[in-house]
Amino acid sequence: MKLKALLVDDEVNILKNLQAVIPWDTLDIELIGTARNGEQALEVCREYRPELVLCDIRMPVMDGIEFLGALREFDAEAEVIMMTGYQDFSYVRSVIRYEVRDYILKPIDYDELAETIKRLAEGIRERSIEQLSMQKEWKQVFHLAYEKALYDRIVDLGGATSRPFMKLDEEDGENLAFAMMLVDVADYSKRERTWDDKERKLWNFAIHNILQENLVSFEVPHSVLQVRSGEWCVLIERSAPDLFNREQCLTWGEKLRYAVESYLKLNIRIALHPSEVSLKQLAKTYKSLQRSLNLSPSGNKEVIVSEKVRGNADTSQQLWDRIEEMVTGLKRCDRRRTEIALKELNDSFRSLPEASFERVAPIVHYLCIHLLREMHAMEVISREEELAVWSQIDQHHGIRETLLVINRLVDQSLESVMKKKTSDVLMLSARDYIERNLSTELSIDLLADYLGISGSYFSLLFKQHLGETFVEYVTKQRMEMAKSLLALSDKSVTQVGQMVGYAERRYFTRVFSKYTGMLPSEYRERQQNHTGAEPPAWAKYEK
Repeated sequence: MKLKALLVDDEVNILKNLQAVIPWDTLDIELIGTARNGEQALEVCREYRPELVLCDIRMPVMDGIEFLGALREFDAEAEVIMMTGYQDFSYVRSVIRYEVRDYILKPIDYDELAETIKRLAEGIRERSIEQLSMQKEWKQVFHLAYEKALYDRIVDLGGATSRPFMKLDEEDGENLAFAMMLVDVADYSKRERTWDDKERKLWNFAIHNILQENLVSFEVPHSVLQVRSGEWCVLIERSAPDLFNREQCLTWGEKLRYAVESYLKLNIRIALHPSEVSLKQLAKTYKSLQRSLNLSPSGNKEVIVSEKVRGNADTSQQLWDRIEEMVTGLKRCDRRRTEIALKELNDSFRSLPEASFERVAPIVHYLCIHLLREMHAMEVISREEELAVWSQIDQHHGIRETLLVINRLVDQSLESVMKKKTSDVLMLSARDYIERNLSTELSIDLLADYLGISGSYFSLLFKQHLGETFVEYVTKQRMEMAKSLLALSDKSVTQVGQMVGYAERRYFTRVFSKYTGMLPSEYRERQQNHTGAEPPAWAKYEK
């Protein structure tokens, strides 16, 4: 970090000596100018904001003490070294309140002065790094709280789970709107059956990275919220004087779809809401995009614009609403609401004429898959039970058989949900957040704030439920992800470290070596020599 310095003295020879003798280039300091009195110095400071000022006390027009008083009115951070003669020491007491960093006696010992400047410059740089780190952390906390508030509005679980958030308060929220897209992995139900847990995490990780980085390249304020495995809600802020531009949004959606397909050889489906969406409309629009995406015949081919489903729209809407009521009831641990919705779903089918069964069967088939995905996201169904249900769904039974599957799913999920404690749900949310944010800074305070509990309570719950500390768990998750990326991708060690949350290669290498007993490069070489396999498509994605 190059610093700026200003020299202030009414003696021309001293200014020349200071410019010539002090090794400014070696110290990586730029001299932005000189001044002969306090008034001239103030003008330079207001325009260039130097981090370091060397100033004489006795000067005409405005002396050093007056200059300091005026400087501190608009700049409290600049480091100041006062240059003074023995006869001026009585002035020292006058400038204490202005936080003068050091004093240099005339005649000047230039070697001593150079050491003083070097020491102060190092301190300035250290504080600057700390401030940048704090700013980055606060920015992350702010964005974390913002995305948590958006997520809560989208899933619409009710209650007061989110504290009011400054950017989403009622006054400002009225002016905030979004272009909203729903991104879903095509044929996710088939892929979910073939992916093991490790593969599922890697694919979700890779897709999220591509979506995020392409949106950054669009240079628009945005949020990428993973609502469930294989599904993301993309929100692009549209506030006055920005206007919703459907063609522009379609272009963005197509670029996202193309990027995922190009890098991962994986198709995604994208549905775009046809107009801007307010905060109050987020949950409703999310459900609408889900329906459009999964009930549209062109959902696999292009970015579709969400419109009302034609033909049997009334029937599909009623069936969808019943499923959503069941899912909401389960998420809120509301047995009565869930059972009422299930009864209404069964009644709806009983009232359907036989002639309608063939037309409605594809909708029911999808609703069953949708419900199963929700059960998976809530972790209320085991992997073995899930695979058994997939097997039944694959057989494409009629409506009555599919309805039986739905009934069994709901009954089974109800029992599992009711057994879950509040602490279980909190830790499930914590694990989910960690999994989706391995590449960012993670801390106990961040997660505790995300969950709305204290840091000490979070640490206690985490150790009780997972059998290891937060740091141990996060490190393990990051190292396991790093091992997969090193073994299966062609990314550099530095890139892998950054993708799992380590900005500095040296620190990543140290942590990885402690975890595995070998350097990242050694681990990669050993794995590639052992397998000799080509990396999968997702692994070749260039971050």
